[in-house]
Amino acid sequence: MRRHPPSHLTPVLVARARLMRFAPTESEALLWAELRGGKLGVVFRRQVPIGRYIADFAATEARLVVEVDGGCHRQRARADARRDEALRHAGWRVLRIPAALVERELERALQLVREAVRGRGCGCSCRPGDVADRGGGGHDDTVSQ
Repeated sequence: MRRHPPSHLTPVLVARARLMRFAPTESEALLWAELRGGKLGVVFRRQVPIGRYIADFAATEARLVVEVDGGCHRQRARADARRDEALRHAGWRVLRIPAALVERELERALQLVREAVRGRGCGCSCRPGDVADRGGGGHDDTVSQ
């Protein structure tokens, strides 16, 4: 049986999320390999449309969005803050993890996700500047309506 997206999601947003699932960044692919299949005790989905945004990863049961931030997010801090606020307003907690952390210290990145899943350490954001970032990565996932 085919699932239909909620009516508030536009066909453009749904199509873009679908395309993004087939073109993950290196860091998104690494993290997804560890999140998929409920390995952390909750089911994560990737490239999930929420409102007018597409979350890198979302665990509905935990109301947790995990964003992997590449180098482009340094210039997007205000836009990311607005996005995070909109997601929090919709009832989601947001955890931002630098792509460099995922690529260089995957276990540390997973520990941040585990803590957020358990309800600790989230509401916070781990920003890209926290770890030297190689740049690259990151999708522009805002869709204007």
